[in-house]
Amino acid sequence: MRRATSSIRVDDDLVLRPATKLRSDDIVEAFEETWPEVNRAMPWINPDNNLSNQMSEFLSETERMGRAGLLHHWVMIRPWDNSILGLIGFDRVTRSGQADWNLGYWVRSSEQNHGIASKSIEAVLRWMGEIEEVSIELKVDPLNIPGKSTVAKIVNKWSGRRCIEGDSSITVAGARTVHECHVVTVGPKGPVN
Repeated sequence: MRRATSSIRVDDDLVLRPATKLRSDDIVEAFEETWPEVNRAMPWINPDNNLSNQMSEFLSETERMGRAGLLHHWVMIRPWDNSILGLIGFDRVTRSGQADWNLGYWVRSSEQNHGIASKSIEAVLRWMGEIEEVSIELKVDPLNIPGKSTVAKIVNKWSGRRCIEGDSSITVAGARTVHECHVVTVGPKGPVN
């Protein structure tokens, strides 16, 4: 079932708003703060080309496809000062043959290690599973220790599994790394653990 991307209130400190071109400058600022680590989450960005133009094009497509329910991307926002904390979203680029969606996210450097990624992931997984069961891939760089920890918690909570056949090589800044794939199934019943 397709539905438009909608806002999600996570708690008093975090709101997820559908990603739109209107927030492009703020997202670029957050992206630049976190460069080059954030490029792992968006390896398609070419550092030799204009970042603002690439982000604007990405957000235009994301907004259009989000209204149609074909992609879902949210901007992580701290509500009291409207600060951009990161970006999280689902696309259809899967590798395992066992999932309908792929989840990706990044949190700006100055906001990392505060549980923002975990809370955001939990919120979007619940949102995605509100209507029906759906399987989702989570990929992680095995050298990204905090990312591995976050994915392990999510996989445990949702009774997910390691999915070796979904592992894929990603090239970031000229370095090729095999990212590990995990699959979770979400649905109206919520997490198992």
